[in-house]
Amino acid sequence: MQADELAKRKAIIDACLEMNRSGLNQGTSGNISVRHGEGLLITPTAMAYASLEPEDIVYLAMDGTATGRHKPSSEWRFHRDILAARPEANAVVHAHPLACTTLAILNRPIPAVHYMIAAAGGPTVRVAPYAIYGSEELSQHAVAALEGRFACLLEHHGMIAIGPTLARTMWIAEEVETLAKQYLGCLQLGEVRLLSDEQIAAVVEKFAGYGLRA
Repeated sequence: MQADELAKRKAIIDACLEMNRSGLNQGTSGNISVRHGEGLLITPTAMAYASLEPEDIVYLAMDGTATGRHKPSSEWRFHRDILAARPEANAVVHAHPLACTTLAILNRPIPAVHYMIAAAGGPTVRVAPYAIYGSEELSQHAVAALEGRFACLLEHHGMIAIGPTLARTMWIAEEVETLAKQYLGCLQLGEVRLLSDEQIAAVVEKFAGYGLRA
């Protein structure tokens, strides 16, 4: 195993442990992938993150062929399809954070309650329609919901974040969960005041040099 690949495998494990420590995810319900060569490296299915070793991370070719000790995550399809559709993205983080998932259950997109929504690429975080996990239909919905965005919610399911590096993708996922918490808090108090599309567009432009750098 080359040093670059080993580093990516270790980074995936570290990110899995961090998203559970931070509350972004729980158990083995989330999954992470990183682009590698002509395919991607992805977490295995149904394995506790604390037990993962670099050799447990699965290599997946773009034709869906898996190589490794274990089967890839049951959500491998949308990881593969997102990376195929978004050449600027090199990592995908999927998790079931409480606030994002609550909004996803309600089929309620996150609007521009705070300028940090620009981290997700635009004035909203869309909700992809429900489809059973691991399906081609869910993958198609996710790719569509992510068009022009770096994050989306999955109806009755969870959230997805993408980015140029795994570190920035984790940052985006955390920011989106914070936005979801803020929005839920505002909804309890009544009418929610929003920023305009033009205001968010200006922030998106400034974000080229803001936040966790690639």
